[in-house]
Amino acid sequence: LEACCRSPMTLQRDLKRARIVLLAADGRSTRSIAKEVGVQPRIVSVWRHRYADQGLEGLQDKPRPGKQPIYTKTTDKRILKLLDKPPPQGFARWTGPLLAEALGDVDVQYVWRFLRSHKIDLAARKSWCESNDPNFTAKAADVVGLYVAPPAKAIVLCVDEKPSIQALERAQGYLKLPNGRALTGQSHDYKRHGTTTLFAALEVATGKIIATHSKRRRRVEFLDFMNSLTAAFPGRKLHVILDNLNTHKKNESWLKAHPNVQFHFTPTSASWLNQIEVWFSILQGQSLSGTSFTSLKQLQEHIDAYVNAYNDKAEPFVWTKKKIRQRRFKGRRINQL
Repeated sequence: LEACCRSPMTLQRDLKRARIVLLAADGRSTRSIAKEVGVQPRIVSVWRHRYADQGLEGLQDKPRPGKQPIYTKTTDKRILKLLDKPPPQGFARWTGPLLAEALGDVDVQYVWRFLRSHKIDLAARKSWCESNDPNFTAKAADVVGLYVAPPAKAIVLCVDEKPSIQALERAQGYLKLPNGRALTGQSHDYKRHGTTTLFAALEVATGKIIATHSKRRRRVEFLDFMNSLTAAFPGRKLHVILDNLNTHKKNESWLKAHPNVQFHFTPTSASWLNQIEVWFSILQGQSLSGTSFTSLKQLQEHIDAYVNAYNDKAEPFVWTKKKIRQRRFKGRRINQL
């Protein structure tokens, strides 16, 4: 007990109990001990008797029955079962209040806590596109094979268009809030200055981009861009990865005139296999979102400047594949690599 009183790690409740017993051993009265320790006399009597009957173990807290939880695992199962059902008529998805209202006897705050603990986000939505191409496996293997093991002494290019990029002029600046904070932003109103279509090719081996602008995305503009690619790699074998756009197909006469070029098409509804789509996403996020242009020429020069800056630090993409877990659609077979 004396060691317990000297230790700086002793809890205050244990320290008071030890002092009560030590002072009682010195012959002090209950009232005088209560006054010195700073507790009620009845508290002193409790610990004196507990120590007299049980020794040191009597100074420990006895196990106490806690409050019975209002919600149990049965409640959790009811919430999960309700999430498997369609939301009420007229609603697109479940929300916390809708779940609490449907359950009837569960508070909405507990519903939110349960959803957070299970990392269930009712507002987030994932999107995917499944290909029904009967030759999906062969076409995908052809494209992925070009990424993983490109032919020797050949250039692999991913080609596509980003159409109708708008040159929007928006008022931009800082918005000062009443609490003193300042937010950057732009106005909702805007002025259009035309659109441009960006033809782009990604060189798989280096990650560099070749891009040009056009007013339209017809077959004529596509073949003009292909002519510029053959001129950029004279005498080299070109393997070009394309999606299934109509302007990309039925170009046998042009291919006959350019025997060093071979087209490889991604499976139907699987243009995500084309790496240029990844770069278009990077372009949108790093260069186009949140910008303002006073003319179409300014937009084109802005994109060209970004392409030049990107090529200075370009690196090839690393092809990876993740295991996908999803429910199978009834009566429909899902093809996978």
